[in-house]
Amino acid sequence: MNTTAKIKKNYQFIKVKKLVIVSILIGFLSAFLGIVLKNATEYYESIFFHRATINSVFFVVFPIFGLSIIFFLREYLFKKKENKGIKEIFESVNSKSKNLPSYKIPSHFINGLLTVVSGGSTGIEVSTVVATATIGAVAQRKQNVFRQYKTELICAGISAGITVLFSSPIAGILFSFEVISKKITRAFILSNVISVTVAYALCYILHEEPLFAVDVTTWHLKAAPYFILLGVLAALHSVYLTRAVLFFKAQFYKIKEAHFKIILGSLILSLSFILFPQLYGEGYHTMKILFLNPNATTLTFSLALTFIGIILLKPIVTSATLASGGDGGVFAPSLFIGAFLGLFLALLLNRYLDANVIPLNFMIIGMAAVLSSSIHAPFTAIFLVCGLTNDYTLFLPILVVCLISKYTAKMIYPFTVYTYSPTLAK
Repeated sequence: MNTTAKIKKNYQFIKVKKLVIVSILIGFLSAFLGIVLKNATEYYESIFFHRATINSVFFVVFPIFGLSIIFFLREYLFKKKENKGIKEIFESVNSKSKNLPSYKIPSHFINGLLTVVSGGSTGIEVSTVVATATIGAVAQRKQNVFRQYKTELICAGISAGITVLFSSPIAGILFSFEVISKKITRAFILSNVISVTVAYALCYILHEEPLFAVDVTTWHLKAAPYFILLGVLAALHSVYLTRAVLFFKAQFYKIKEAHFKIILGSLILSLSFILFPQLYGEGYHTMKILFLNPNATTLTFSLALTFIGIILLKPIVTSATLASGGDGGVFAPSLFIGAFLGLFLALLLNRYLDANVIPLNFMIIGMAAVLSSSIHAPFTAIFLVCGLTNDYTLFLPILVVCLISKYTAKMIYPFTVYTYSPTLAK
């Protein structure tokens, strides 16, 4: 081997070694941020929600207080820049000149936390994704040798963040591939596998449990037609959610005075919370109650009205939250809507068609179906929901329904809240 070949081989080895080291660091930092944000949000949201259920006036106070604090933080601390969510990541990975500035880490962490604990009807998933993507972007800028790995290192941070939120390393990698990168390189595989391994190891050390404890026993082939129906309904509702978010953002954008946006958004949230307290925050507290014993739930007229109200209002309160300045996305709302939609459909089928379907199964499949069609990422939705429930019994029906829901939604409306732009829509 000549001298030139040796130098080239040594250089490649050094690059790989540095990529491994930086992937470990990104994985740890992103996972730690995600775990802290998840646990802090869950803890303080439960306190705020409990106070509001005791005294309904807090359903009015908390949203306007939270949105106002977020506005002042953006105005005076975070360079007067609005958070664009995942679109910021797209802009960064598709441009050599645009980068995710480091202040995005505290900005999304703080604003995501404040949004949910004060009642904002969204989740911390997008806040976590952008903050962890920024960790990868900052690491990429530290050394010239990483310049060619910009997308890979951003995705490494995202993968680790998704892993700790949903207890699923596969969902983390699939989300980075399906939604962000859309291509696989050797550097992508190496950096993302290392980062999610570190993230999952940290979850294990800290005893992070799956979000929902369920006991899926089986599923029946006779339910297949009803699964397909659920997939179509999930697609329709995801389009409703997407269009609602885009519509509210467009209308609120016309309001030039920030305090009017905050007042209007808070008013919509407060009225919705008073009618249906289940809409407060990301809604996981309500979903945990639903998961306690859904198979024993009996459909009554008042319960049916509650389901209908929640399913129809959730996209509106989510849209109002995001349009009035809240930080978040459609991950948690999609899971929330899917759980209610699936359970409601199962109860209707059992009551009026004597279908004898299993409500718990419909809840889980509904969660995956609405998420799949909302973000156009079926495989992410499959492993994410299976990770959330720590159960893969329903893998096959979830796979089929997620594909149906995604392509049905795409046929009806080809955009998601992340991919839509006015120029593309023309």
